[in-house]
Amino acid sequence: MATVTGEPGDVTRFELLASAIAGRSVTIEPTDNKGEVWTDGATIFVNPDAPKTTTLQSVVVQAALLGSGSFDEEVLGRLARSTKLCRRYLSVEGHRALATLEPLLPPSARSLCAPTIAALSTSPLHSLAIASGSHLLAVPPKAFGVIRPRQVRRRSDAAGSDPSLATSQPRSQDRELLSELDDDVASPVERPDIVSSPIGGGGAIGRLLKGLFRSGRSAFSGPPGADAPTHRSRRGAGASRNLAPARAALPDPASSDAFALRGVTYPEWDVHHGRYRPDWCTVSPVDPPPTANITFTLPDATGIRRSLSHLGVALERRHRQLQGIDIDLDAAVESHVQTMSGSVPEEAVYVDLVRGRRDLGVLVLLDVSGSSGEPSAGGGTVHEHQRKAAASLTVALAELGDRVALYAFRSQGRSAVQVERMKRFDDRMDATVLRRLCASEPGAYTRLGAAIRHGTWLLARESGVSRRLLVVLSDGFAYDHGYEGRYGEADARRALSEARRLGTGCVCLSIGASTEVAKLSRVFGTAAHARVSRFEDLPRVIAPLFRFALRSAEAQQRKSQHATRANERLALEVRSVA
Repeated sequence: MATVTGEPGDVTRFELLASAIAGRSVTIEPTDNKGEVWTDGATIFVNPDAPKTTTLQSVVVQAALLGSGSFDEEVLGRLARSTKLCRRYLSVEGHRALATLEPLLPPSARSLCAPTIAALSTSPLHSLAIASGSHLLAVPPKAFGVIRPRQVRRRSDAAGSDPSLATSQPRSQDRELLSELDDDVASPVERPDIVSSPIGGGGAIGRLLKGLFRSGRSAFSGPPGADAPTHRSRRGAGASRNLAPARAALPDPASSDAFALRGVTYPEWDVHHGRYRPDWCTVSPVDPPPTANITFTLPDATGIRRSLSHLGVALERRHRQLQGIDIDLDAAVESHVQTMSGSVPEEAVYVDLVRGRRDLGVLVLLDVSGSSGEPSAGGGTVHEHQRKAAASLTVALAELGDRVALYAFRSQGRSAVQVERMKRFDDRMDATVLRRLCASEPGAYTRLGAAIRHGTWLLARESGVSRRLLVVLSDGFAYDHGYEGRYGEADARRALSEARRLGTGCVCLSIGASTEVAKLSRVFGTAAHARVSRFEDLPRVIAPLFRFALRSAEAQQRKSQHATRANERLALEVRSVA
């Protein structure tokens, strides 16, 4: 693979690469200061006399810090007090940021990342906690540059007061709203919203294109629904923050009291105090009432089925193949015996990996809260579009042979989160399921985090497969009693992050809703998500979303496992020294 070598040159040539990695429009400027490379959040300042390779590496590191959320508002506030803490934080967070965005990095920059150091941290707050401790940390490589927290905060404040600056920094507008989430890469389009999903916007390239073309929200906003906030949330002034673990204490999937009438309790993330509220929400199963023979015209699922036909197919080892990755010893011995006896030898003497069986479990979680009854810009209501999508996805996946379940949810306070069972994993996909779906009506509120945690738990307990996917169909209004604004958004993001760290891919779809792209990004975080105007646009975006979600979940699960093992080793070393 090629590397960048040669004499110093025009540093602006790296702007496109830096913007792609950072997920926002980034400029590069030479600085009179011959010192280290640094960024103010919108511009990366480099030494124009440095070699190209060194400049490239430094630009990539600074862009990775921007793209992975390393300049969180709270982190910057702590770093501004100590230059030494900045260096120690960079020595950990720099490696974590590079590892997080490794697929986007050029080969010469990937070599900077030390996997053993990157595995120590799972988030910027985690890196700050490590840097604030007494552990011995290596000096960050010179290519990492430096962090100047005051300049980053000053630029962020200027963007907040100047709309022209804010448009070039879509992530910096509501940085504090994302500061509690241990996500790795963020993002979300209309027409349909393919520039805002991981296939074209949740990824860094898509976010760059979105910034270049200035795609914005739909002109149709609609009146507020049942989920619209009615009062301000109370924030605890001066409350201390705990660095909570990345994984919440969820119920054991092997528990025998699943779907007990008393319900299942889950924790909830309190963003204002930076910790979980244990056993805070109760999710109760609800069997849909008997329905009359309701006529429900099933949408055409051919496009969705064709898009998803190649997903979730597991590799199988097949013996006696004409070609493959290994020798089939039994077949080779038999072929040799046939040759020695004068017979025509068998040529199929290999073992090969062949995609043969489906290995995918999908739980479709439909939001039937009151806000989904709002009119849609594509005609009808949001609920009608999302109900069509739920039916088509369930039918298509069932026809492909996947394990699929369908549930609807609404809430009326933290003790009354209702999950309606329309199709379990072992149920047949028949007219009864469609009648239940057709009879569903919007009402009540949306405690999104509890529903996501329950869907994750059901997938782990009942799907029976190794590859799991949670599909959330919602307009993105996280609202309930005491569950609104920043609190509700942060809890929903945290629940999605927990699911992915447990190996469950998450896809969040807003179909026909007028929810702003920025709000969807705050609610769904870095999970694969998109906003489409009509149900008919779904086949074009569903397969890339599914593929991204499965890969992201596998990567985050591995990263979480590595971090857990690294922390365990560190704890053992500390105990042995003590």
